[in-house]
Amino acid sequence: MQNSTRENLTGTAMPENAKQSGAIGKARRTRTEVAIRYGFLVLLFGLVLFFSLFAEGFAGPYSAVFIFQSVAITGILALGVTATLVVGGFDLSIGATATSALMLSAYVMVVLGLSAFWAVVACLIMGALIGLINGLLIVKMRVPDLLATLGMMFLLVGLQRIPTEGRSIATGMTLPDGTVANGTFSPAFLWLGRHRFDFFIPNLIPVSVVILIVVGFLVWLFMEMTRHGRLMYAIGSNERAASLAGTNVNRYKIIAYMISGVLASIGGILLSARLGRGDLASGNNLLLDSVAAALIGFAVLGAGKPNAFGTIIGALFVGILLQGLTMMNAPYYTQDFVKGAVLVVALVFTFALKKREATH
Repeated sequence: MQNSTRENLTGTAMPENAKQSGAIGKARRTRTEVAIRYGFLVLLFGLVLFFSLFAEGFAGPYSAVFIFQSVAITGILALGVTATLVVGGFDLSIGATATSALMLSAYVMVVLGLSAFWAVVACLIMGALIGLINGLLIVKMRVPDLLATLGMMFLLVGLQRIPTEGRSIATGMTLPDGTVANGTFSPAFLWLGRHRFDFFIPNLIPVSVVILIVVGFLVWLFMEMTRHGRLMYAIGSNERAASLAGTNVNRYKIIAYMISGVLASIGGILLSARLGRGDLASGNNLLLDSVAAALIGFAVLGAGKPNAFGTIIGALFVGILLQGLTMMNAPYYTQDFVKGAVLVVALVFTFALKKREATH
């Protein structure tokens, strides 16, 4: 006689239909896990394929160079955002910090007549100082991170306009005191933003991409492979538990915002070197693009957390998306909408599907 039940390892009877339901549920969970882990990469591949087919010239080397240049600056800024997300914070001042670095580097060389070395040093010090002030406002003054960095953003937007009365900085410009700025951008400085290395195709890889790869590797190494990085993740996961375990929460939060400020300054330096002038309007979209890249990074390989590798892939996605839309002559005012829609889809992959998986 056939039994409708079978014995499990504990000796209790398990109905046959219950086992079948369990197998179906396991298969569904497996599909969900695959969707979470690889869904965004499939979306990225589909995007490249779509633009390659329907945007003439998208798959060419010149298009690749433009994508690489935009990805490098966005990616470096996004890595700064990632550092603050790791400790449970958020830096809204990163775009303004980058634009301030752009203006400061131009001012140091064109107006003050100093070398590229001093321009870079001044920008890095400024970025670290901005991060320090943001961190102190948050951990010492107890100002919420969004409000503190939003206030810093408005402060920097106003401050960077004061020395030139709101004008861009270029050789030969007339200063507010009536004198003429005779300084020039150093060739060594411009090399950072304009030189390209050969990689199968001549002049394909900009210097800024190499800098992005180096910075990304260092951030990944620090966050994933060192005790300090793991402590920062612990703070972002459960600040109180990390504090009770003896972690100096305030110090690590300040460090995260200083990392963000320095990386934003590096992005501003590279943008200044690419443009060869201090242009206030050139940093308008830096904040939105870098935040989108950092948040999209949550969805890459189902990480579900801020991470350096995902952030760089997110920056690549944003760069490909914008370049493809531009080459298809999409109106500029639709680009932010498309970026927002993609960000929402990526976050659905990360959080909604994971929540669904946890409830089953």
